[in-house]
Amino acid sequence: MADQTPRPTRPFALTPARILILVFGALAIVYIVGALLGGVGNYQQLREAAQGASSSASSGSVAPASSAN
Repeated sequence: MADQTPRPTRPFALTPARILILVFGALAIVYIVGALLGGVGNYQQLREAAQGASSSASSGSVAPASSAN
């Protein structure tokens, strides 16, 4: 009878545990990058500021010229 010993796992083989670690790592990177960029609250403020700037620019961005006498 041949002795059936399990072969060792290759260093870069994707096992279920390693896939789970990769998924958690990717989620952590997304969370960290989002926090560094200011999060959702700052994104909302940026959108509102951009909308306000575009509406004020379209409503009369040309200032009256002052004449120097």
